[in-house]
Amino acid sequence: MITDPFFYALAVPAILLVGISKGGFGGGLAMLGVPMISLAVDPLTAAAVMLPILCAMDLVGLWAYRKSWDGPILRLIVPAAVVGIVVGGLTFRYMSESFIQILIGLIAVVFTLHHWRRQLGKAEIGKAKPSAPKGAFWSAVSGFTSFVAHAGSPPLSVYLLPLRLDKTIYVGTTVIFYAVVNYVKLVPYALLGQFSTANLTTALVLLPLAPIGTYLGVKLHHKIPERIFYAICYVFLFVIGLRLIYVGGAGFLGA
Repeated sequence: MITDPFFYALAVPAILLVGISKGGFGGGLAMLGVPMISLAVDPLTAAAVMLPILCAMDLVGLWAYRKSWDGPILRLIVPAAVVGIVVGGLTFRYMSESFIQILIGLIAVVFTLHHWRRQLGKAEIGKAKPSAPKGAFWSAVSGFTSFVAHAGSPPLSVYLLPLRLDKTIYVGTTVIFYAVVNYVKLVPYALLGQFSTANLTTALVLLPLAPIGTYLGVKLHHKIPERIFYAICYVFLFVIGLRLIYVGGAGFLGA
């Protein structure tokens, strides 16, 4: 079990933020968990500790949004994400984590800047039409980046946010998506030896924070109007993207 106080000083707020994000804001901040905890331990350990906690959060989210989700969208994005997870598992030992962080960050930042530019040019942006090729591609990318660093939100958001779903349907759909993704990831994580006794014991100690954070997110979700909700999602994406670019760049320079 990890005993460093600095680790818990980072892990406790990180898990609460992740829970709030997953419970009420479509998971936009969920990717902050690994980078934040990585300030105290190596990224592989951070990812291994976070995964069981994410799975526990998913159970709370599934119950809260059990009646609010989009079936046709899920039937498209879930299988594609599983393909991405398989690719991630097969290439995990050969990929630079810094490269993946920079890639995810660029996707998030460029997508958000594009959205804001369109907002300046138009008073109202219409809904995008569902697209099977786009949905499959970005969901597969989401599955891959989620496997590597629990950072599947920006790629999935590239497809889902322009559809402008009702905010409750949007969050419910992402909750089910990430629940499937996280539970599928348990298998390759175990096969790769990520679940050591120390990692699992540490995750167990932190586990009570999972339902607390998710419950807070559910409560905040019902108190925030849809327009503000989407504005928050895009701000989250932009800030997260900048953070990932910074962390990935620092990794390259320190290599």
